[in-house]
Amino acid sequence: QVQLVESGGGAVQAGGSLRLSCAASGRTFSSYVMGWFRQVSGKEREFVSTIDRSGRLTSYADSVKGRFTISRDNAKNTVYLLLNSLKPEDTAVYYCAARTSWAIKTQAREYDYWGQGTQVTVSS
Repeated sequence: QVQLVESGGGAVQAGGSLRLSCAASGRTFSSYVMGWFRQVSGKEREFVSTIDRSGRLTSYADSVKGRFTISRDNAKNTVYLLLNSLKPEDTAVYYCAARTSWAIKTQAREYDYWGQGTQVTVSS
């Protein structure tokens, strides 16, 4: 089992940047596919990005492609999401998730463990 703790959220103006971090407990972090999702109150949780166990393979939602970058540091048990050129529509609670299987997936139901979320608010 793994516990995930997100940090780095906050309030920024449109065009600004944030870097989210997700620290994982345990010594098997490198065996998990990691993902970032976001959710607006009253809406379904939305896929943002995912990264494979090695960090070489990534995938992004079309809405964030070219603006967000996912990365991981297996030595630090941490996955990151760099958010650039933020837009008001990026406002949401951002969740980190871990998947025990090797294949990257974009659907929330494919992930086994979740963090508590961190709020990102972008003002126009």
